[in-house]
Amino acid sequence: MKTNAARYLDSLNIAYELRDYALDSEEFSAVLVAEKVGLPPEQVFKTLVCATSDKEHVFAVIPGNAELDFKKLAAATGARKAEMISLKDIQPLTGYIRGGVTVFGAKKSFPVYVDETIELFDVVSVSAGIKGTQIVLAPADYIRAADATLAPLTKESAL
Repeated sequence: MKTNAARYLDSLNIAYELRDYALDSEEFSAVLVAEKVGLPPEQVFKTLVCATSDKEHVFAVIPGNAELDFKKLAAATGARKAEMISLKDIQPLTGYIRGGVTVFGAKKSFPVYVDETIELFDVVSVSAGIKGTQIVLAPADYIRAADATLAPLTKESAL
């Protein structure tokens, strides 16, 4: 099924693949989605909606197996601090539900910040705008279509 996100990519003549997956329950994670679409979790990027101390909303796009570092996001945006928005605000702001948020075709376009590790892969996967469907595309195409800024955004993993 074509989603608004897929139609947006079509309008830019960007090549992508839609991958559908079955949801077993309401409980899901980017790591579980990665397993279902056949990619390692670090190649399945999740889109988080955040607010900065400047009262600006931004998208933070990070690997599925990573945790957002709010200090790094704030530094990337030039704000003093950043935080997640509340769950109840996601749909009114983006038009998407939790688990289906994507920067493509969102109700409003907010600045997009993508973790710099996106460039390490041949392809990455992001939500297609609905739960149960992912878009697989080249990182350079994602960055161009999202008009994204690359930055280090994740917490260092404790080894």
